[in-house]
Amino acid sequence: MTTKGGEEAGVNSSPNIFALGFVSLFTDISSEMVFSLLPTFLLGLPGANIAILGFIEGTSEALSYVLRAVSGIFSDKLRKRKLFVLVGYGVSNAVKPLFAIARAPLDVFVIRVSDRVGKAIRTSPRDALLSESVSEKRQGVAFGLHRALDQAGAIVGPVIASTALLVLGLTIRDVFWLSLIPGTIALLLILFVVKEQVGKADGKFQLFAGIKTVLKGNFSRLLTVVGVFSLGAFNFSFILLNAQEAGIADSFIPLVYAAVNVAHVAVAIPAGVLSDRVGKEKIMVAGYGVFLATVVLILLFPLNGFDAFLVAVSYGVYFGIVETVQRALIPSYVNSSLRGTAYGVYYLVVGSAFFVSNAVVGSLWDYFGSSAASTYCIITSVFAIAFMILFLNRKR
Repeated sequence: MTTKGGEEAGVNSSPNIFALGFVSLFTDISSEMVFSLLPTFLLGLPGANIAILGFIEGTSEALSYVLRAVSGIFSDKLRKRKLFVLVGYGVSNAVKPLFAIARAPLDVFVIRVSDRVGKAIRTSPRDALLSESVSEKRQGVAFGLHRALDQAGAIVGPVIASTALLVLGLTIRDVFWLSLIPGTIALLLILFVVKEQVGKADGKFQLFAGIKTVLKGNFSRLLTVVGVFSLGAFNFSFILLNAQEAGIADSFIPLVYAAVNVAHVAVAIPAGVLSDRVGKEKIMVAGYGVFLATVVLILLFPLNGFDAFLVAVSYGVYFGIVETVQRALIPSYVNSSLRGTAYGVYYLVVGSAFFVSNAVVGSLWDYFGSSAASTYCIITSVFAIAFMILFLNRKR
């Protein structure tokens, strides 16, 4: 329980918002230093190929989303958020530098899965702690600030990695070891700055009782809408593929990725502030609309460099809105004592749908081209927007 429904915590615990934001900033710097180089590193190992890369990424991400539900439930039952956050970040930041000693694809697989387990342990409790550290009226701006700082790390990390390789003359394995520095800073922030917000454990432990409770009423309907949208919400890899098909040289593809991230950072805080003022559900509809516009651009616009960057910016705007507002919306639909469980269920639904989305979009794109993939995403987006409008009308 947050102190008296969360209002006191919302007033007194704003430093937690900044602390958790900077934890994510330094962790993402560490992560992107590693992951921006990991595909190249892996494919250079004996016996590695693109299929193995896909298997490692798909398996590790799927496991991460499943375990987020478990960590959320346990953090509710034990009434501990900071402990899970510390352990989760600790595992990830400890194992990522170990890529430097990997000699075979199996080594990479074990380390990558361990990193994603760490992410699973921390994510739902962290979001619950974030929501409990600010009043409900400021959830949007809190998650917007956190998202902006998190994504800023995705910009800074690859820059540091490139600088280390090109300017300092370090090897990829050296960069992996170097990632330990920002990761350690993140852990120190958790230890000495982040404050716990929840109360004492209730003494009872029923693993699935919390899931049944949170799925009652409007939260289950909200998850249905989010799930439908996520069935077509592909990840940024297809934006980079679109740029490649538009004729942008491989050496400039990172600039397309940078455009996505810059747009994401620029829109996250304004989207959060606006959602607090006019309603998070309305801004969700707007975010879905921007994604719809993005896939329409892919479908209708000719393939050239300018349009590829326009698509990348539009995708970044969509992602900044939806990633901010969806997480900020959840506390409005669940009791504060079950927020960890609610976030866990949310990530399980989104992760499952996201897996389907990328598989379907990838297959359609591969066999029938970007037009077929875009058409599929347009259909799921239109349904999600319609369902969200119906959901809002039902609430009224």
